[in-house]
Order: sequence, then C-alpha cells, then structure tokens
Amino acid sequence: MSKTAIIFPGQGAQYVGMGKDLFENHALARECYEQANQAIKFDIAKLSFESTPAELRMTHNAQPAILIHSVAAFRLLEREGVKFDYTAGHSLGEYSALVAAGALSLGDAVRLVRIRGSLMAVAGDIQPGTMAAVLGLAPADVERLCHEAREHGIVEAANFNSADQTVISGEVAAVLKAMEMAKARGAKRAVQLEVSGAFHSELMDIAQYGMRQALERVEIREPKCPVVANVSAEPVQNPRTIKDLLIEQVKKPVRWEESVKHLASLGVTAMIECGPGRVLKGLVKKIAPEVTVHNVEDSKTLAETLAAISK
Repeated sequence: MSKTAIIFPGQGAQYVGMGKDLFENHALARECYEQANQAIKFDIAKLSFESTPAELRMTHNAQPAILIHSVAAFRLLEREGVKFDYTAGHSLGEYSALVAAGALSLGDAVRLVRIRGSLMAVAGDIQPGTMAAVLGLAPADVERLCHEAREHGIVEAANFNSADQTVISGEVAAVLKAMEMAKARGAKRAVQLEVSGAFHSELMDIAQYGMRQALERVEIREPKCPVVANVSAEPVQNPRTIKDLLIEQVKKPVRWEESVKHLASLGVTAMIECGPGRVLKGLVKKIAPEVTVHNVEDSKTLAETLAAISK
C-alpha cells in the first residue's frame, strides 16, 4: 500500500510576500498567523508580507515566518482530509514537521524557532562563520576536502542535500579554502550562502546550549505519525528522543538525502511540500525520482495538489 509524507522547507526558502495569498483567502490560515502573533508578541504577517528581503533574511525573522507559512499550508491540506503516514522537514522544517504530527503546539514551535534563530545569529556574532553549497561533487569527496581544509580552520559538511549537492559550514577562511579546493576537483559550482553564521557546525555551541534550555521547558507529545529526524534520518516517535535530536540538530548535519531515501524504502510514493518555494520538491526528484512530489504554498498550488491526489 502506497504511503504519503508531508515535508517542510528550511531557512533560505523565504521571500517577501510568502503566505499572503493563503492569509487573504483562507480564514484558517489567518487563524494560524494570529496564534503565532500571540505566541511571540510580534506581527509575523506584517513581517512576511511587507518587510525588505534583508529584514526577512535575518535568522530570527526567517525561521518563524517560514514555519507559520508552512503550518498554514499544511492546515489547509489537513482540513480537506488529506491523509499522511510520515512527516519530515529540512533543518528548521523539522519543527514544522513536529507541529503537523501533533508533537509540538504551534505556539511552542513558533516561540522555539524565534529563539533558535536568535541564538544562531548570536553564535554567528561570537564565532563568525559562513556556509557554502558545493554542487557536482559526491558527498564523500566533499567530506574529504573539508578534512583537508581544516588546517585553515573549522569546516565540515552541514547539509547532505542530494548526491551532487552538499552544503559546508565553518570559519570563513576554511570555507573559502574548501570552496577553492572543490572547484579545483571538478565541482560544477561552489556558492557562498547569505547566512549569519556557520549553522549545523561545531561553531554553534552557544546556540545548542540555549536550545537545550529552551526545549527542556517545552512539552513534546508523542506524534500521531513518525517524524523523520535530520540527525538520524530515522523515523522517531519517542518524545524524549525527539527532544534530544532537536538539541543535537543545531550542530549536526542535516541528512536530507538519507531521509528521503529512507521514506521511499518505507513505501512512501508521494510527498507534499508545504511552505514557501519548491526547493525540497526539486531535491526529492533528484534523490527518489520514483516518488511523486506536490507542493502547497498558495491557493493555486493547494487546488492543484488536491486535484492531483484525488485522482
């Protein structure tokens, strides 16, 4: 029997105006935004719809804005009776996945990712770093060159996105050296990312400490379906395990390719990406071309997805 997974994007997917169509056309989406506003005492709708790209790109803004758009899109699918067997999310998206699975309340999730974004930015100020996407080299080759580049500073693989896309993270000099080495070894591209720190690396010590404190104050319930964790690429349902993995996730790499392959091996034949953009849709098509992927980010894609899955 075929299975369905709902998947959620992470930071970098944001754009000014994201979620506005859902907000204007669906009362349920407006309710989600209002819940978020009450949770963080901040107008997340105004930020999402009216800010500048630079303001929205700030980590403590981008993370709650992406989460609330993602959850609003999911709630509209859920209202239509769409059934699913697993959830998963890329980095920040793991929090959206936990809300969808019923493990985290929306209010707690928005508060946590606002804190998470602030802590990651602070960690980036204290221990400056950067990230870069390496395209066209195998993950093992990227790991190898990171190891070699460490004589210039800390650098490590942070996101294993697909067989030919790995994001590296670390101190600026070391990341730049690793980019240079990647190009010399045949990478199609090595692109530095616009981020405020070296996320998913050992430079996130302070952020991890802060998230441990924040997560210990929050209730995580047993999810109604398994959630595939970034750190392990395995489905989890135990609340204590989920919490521990979220703490680890701040410094550990996102194993997205493995997560998608694992879902496919469990019988998932359809995935629906909820939230801004189609980054994960593109990655899934590369990783598991046999899986059908839809996305929901506005009224048009909501209608298209509902029509497609009802056939």
